[in-house]
Amino acid sequence: MRTYWRELGLLGVALALAGCGAGEQAAAPDAAPAGQRLVLAESETADWREVSAEVATVDQAQLLARIPGILTEFTVREGDRVAKGQTIGRIVDSQLAPQAGAYGAQAEAARAQAAQAQAELSRVRFLHDNGVYARARLEQAQAAADAAAAQLRAVRAQQSAVGALAGQGAVIAPASGRVLRADIPAGSPVAPGMVLAVITAGPTILRLEMSESLGDTVRAGSRVIASGLGGGQASGLVVRVYPSVTGGQAMAEAEMPGLDGRLIGRRVAAKVETGTRKALLVPASYVVTRYGIDYVTAVAKDGSAAQVPVQTAPSTGPGKVEILSGVVAGDTLAPPTPAGARSQ
Repeated sequence: MRTYWRELGLLGVALALAGCGAGEQAAAPDAAPAGQRLVLAESETADWREVSAEVATVDQAQLLARIPGILTEFTVREGDRVAKGQTIGRIVDSQLAPQAGAYGAQAEAARAQAAQAQAELSRVRFLHDNGVYARARLEQAQAAADAAAAQLRAVRAQQSAVGALAGQGAVIAPASGRVLRADIPAGSPVAPGMVLAVITAGPTILRLEMSESLGDTVRAGSRVIASGLGGGQASGLVVRVYPSVTGGQAMAEAEMPGLDGRLIGRRVAAKVETGTRKALLVPASYVVTRYGIDYVTAVAKDGSAAQVPVQTAPSTGPGKVEILSGVVAGDTLAPPTPAGARSQ
């Protein structure tokens, strides 16, 4: 009797397993959605590197004090526009006025001495011509007159030098542009070589700062894309690469149409083209995003399809994205179904 029930139980288990196997075989694989198939292949794409960038001008002119003294006038502030040759301040050296007065008095004395020596020379020449004085006396008078005239010229030259030095107290803009810095107020004492102001000069450019390893790959003509300029992304071209490395950093300049120069010194994020590389580029319509994860529809050789998670990155190609992992070259993709194309 026990043998009968044991055989009956084994038969039930066998029938259950057979039913499960039949159910699995009945489930057919998902069919690939209709649409144009895409066979993945590597293609050349631009290699971009993130760099730091700063809005700047081609040149920056420093306005320096040329003489010591007191900055009695300074008529510009940060943001003001100036023209080349415009007088924007004045430095006064209190010692120049007494020196000018002293040299003026010396010039008057030297002028009187020169006039007296010239008159003496005329008298001695008259007497020499009439046989009263010898030739030596005439030469002596001529030498005295020449010495007095030379003394007068020397004093006048010193007087002119003092006047020219006082004229250097005028603070003149060296270039046309906008004042970036002018932080020394009027009434302050200044010394020769002190920076009174910094003025922009030339057109506005984007100055790139990158590691020295990129110095050999970035050249004039390389494309640049910058963001954070107020109007979204802007693009331009590298026009100059500096031939030196400072502190492990290489420098380059890029021109961008419409670059806003109101905030000189502003730091922005940018990327520069450093060459080409192989990449898997697919139309963005072949990628669907669900809950923050990107998927593509991969088609097997037997025609079945499966949703495969992939890692993607933006591409500069219009309407395309780059696939970093999940599928490889040679795989076949199909466009997602309309229902699957909705991002969740």
